[in-house]
Amino acid sequence: MFQIKISIADQTLKLMQGDQLHSEFLVSTALNGAGETNNSGCTPRGDHYIRAMIGEGLPLNAVFVGRRFTGEIYNPNLAEMFPERDWILTRIMWLCGTEIGKNRLGHVDSMQRYIYIHGTPDPEPMGVAKSHGCIRMRNTDLVSLFELVTTGTPVSIEE
Repeated sequence: MFQIKISIADQTLKLMQGDQLHSEFLVSTALNGAGETNNSGCTPRGDHYIRAMIGEGLPLNAVFVGRRFTGEIYNPNLAEMFPERDWILTRIMWLCGTEIGKNRLGHVDSMQRYIYIHGTPDPEPMGVAKSHGCIRMRNTDLVSLFELVTTGTPVSIEE
């Protein structure tokens, strides 16, 4: 069984199979750093699991709003029309915290905060904290990861 380990400090996502590293990807976590509180714009720490996987079979750069495919495919013209949009592209892996009072329930609930692993426009830098709380990945990397994991896959996010 696979598990995902995300390092906020290193801006990496490691896909582990038991004790063995299967794959490693650069990611982008929150510009505001680590934190669990609602509306903080921070990436939550601790143990999570993939609660839902959204977007299977859609093309690269498929645009999501409210976890629904809009029918749009991200491109420079679309980016110019919506310069302030936090683009959620290609696939969504929606995370659910497992630690009550830390990242689950109340004012620290990762799922209610809509914390995802998701794709982002290719010009966005990886290895640099820039997101609004989610874990951003390159679209092609995300598709590779999406094909290997399932709902229920454990995800650990560390500072």
